[in-house]
Amino acid sequence: MKRAYRTFAATVALAVFAFAGAVHAEAPAAKPAAEAPAPRQLKPALWKVADADTTIYLFGTIHALPKGLVWLDGPVGQALDGSAELITEIPEVPAAEQQKTVMAVGLLKGETLRSLMPDADRVAYEALLAKLKIPAEAFDPLEPWLAGITLGVMPYAMAGYGADSGVEAVLRKAALAKGKKLGALETVEYQLGLFDQLPREAQLKFLGEAVRDFDKSFAIIGTMTDEWGSGDPEGLGKLINENMDDPELAETLLYQRNRNWASWIARRLDQPGTVFIAVGAGHLAGVQSVQDMLKAQGLTATRVQ
Repeated sequence: MKRAYRTFAATVALAVFAFAGAVHAEAPAAKPAAEAPAPRQLKPALWKVADADTTIYLFGTIHALPKGLVWLDGPVGQALDGSAELITEIPEVPAAEQQKTVMAVGLLKGETLRSLMPDADRVAYEALLAKLKIPAEAFDPLEPWLAGITLGVMPYAMAGYGADSGVEAVLRKAALAKGKKLGALETVEYQLGLFDQLPREAQLKFLGEAVRDFDKSFAIIGTMTDEWGSGDPEGLGKLINENMDDPELAETLLYQRNRNWASWIARRLDQPGTVFIAVGAGHLAGVQSVQDMLKAQGLTATRVQ
């Protein structure tokens, strides 16, 4: 799995951000929280699928970003302005309600997290929590997948990234201000269930990688944001797919969902109008992307920006 959890956390695990963001951790001395960057102009990739009377825009998101990034302008801003509806992965849910849903799905029953971990992994895990000034027992009630994603998301907050500056939050605010409809491709419960159904062994591997590569995540975050902001889906796809050695994880979290969404887009083309779809950037990058799945159905996604 190697780098997978680091990019999944930012491009796939949208439903867990509210929960993970509520966990307090102190940045390691070697990795202090970054200052807010000066305003930067970015040009993330944008595609469209169209027929005679329907246009569907495809835009990849990063669920948490630092403040001071300018990207909702040019072709992206024009595409949103011209759309009647904004479609995201999951609907907007109040943070407290979302955290309640996460806890309903992500708690162990009759076991503790550390009791499931191999000795070497448990020692490394406890050492990381100590460095973060988190009590060793803090995550004991959590399923391994939830603990892994929580640790995977933490570096974003520690580096000055926030969900309130993330793409979905910015797009929703702009869409609502202009009276546009909001829709979603999945529910929070469905997205969390994808992680919860993973075999225990895969979950523990996921958690182990999150622990071992925690400090490396800070550099990966910056690289991923740069590739997204420069409109480089090939580079982003390589970052996500390189060393992806768990086919079941990739199939569950990426490829099957990409097929589902491509089918949704194909059906939506039967209805006239213009729609703006925003999903995790990992779904629009690399092999078996949404664009690849559309091509398999005879549909072409044309690059707009």
